[in-house]
Amino acid sequence: MNWLLVVVAGVLEVIWASGLKHADTIFDWLMVIILIAVSFILLIRSYKTIPIAAAYTVFVGIGTVGTYFIGILLGEPFSTGQIFFLMILVAGIIGMKTFTKGDKKTRGEH
Repeated sequence: MNWLLVVVAGVLEVIWASGLKHADTIFDWLMVIILIAVSFILLIRSYKTIPIAAAYTVFVGIGTVGTYFIGILLGEPFSTGQIFFLMILVAGIIGMKTFTKGDKKTRGEH
């Protein structure tokens, strides 16, 4: 369940980070601020059972990869070199998640 919080927080990060470029009105900025707050609240809640380093790595990875692809969809330029290094980043995120030991409850911590 807490990994779901990380994924939702990461998706919200993609939305608010992409929205920063297009925020022009008070309402737009208010929505960005609310999305930032909700995103970080969900991430912080996930820390109760998921190691911080793993949760934050996955969160930032979702945000980075998602924001990059949203930028491409909105017409920003990209290169094969960028895609190559983005895939290295994704490999690192998968490795971090794969090699992080179980959650705190599994390890007997509280």
